[in-house]
Amino acid sequence: MTEHVLTLDLDGVSDKADLMDRCARDLELPDWFGRNWDALADSLTDLPQGPESGPVLVVVRNWRQYAKTQPEEWEIAQAVFSSAVDQAPELSVVLALGGSS
Repeated sequence: MTEHVLTLDLDGVSDKADLMDRCARDLELPDWFGRNWDALADSLTDLPQGPESGPVLVVVRNWRQYAKTQPEEWEIAQAVFSSAVDQAPELSVVLALGGSS
């Protein structure tokens, strides 16, 4: 069973709307994704995972500029990622430390 890796690239993301659009695109979320924090939390725990599809690894890249310019939103995003990982044991979310300005 192989791990399914998704890269969430936040390069150029400047606000919550951009973040939600990028999550929808990069995480291959369904069309009905509501582009709010609760919908993101639900969608993360619904990513294909389990015995048939294997674990899911989400790598968040180029996040530092967003974290710097939108610290409150970034705090919420991190809490959403953390909560999703707690609820879905086959899900991991990691922050890439290199390649970010």
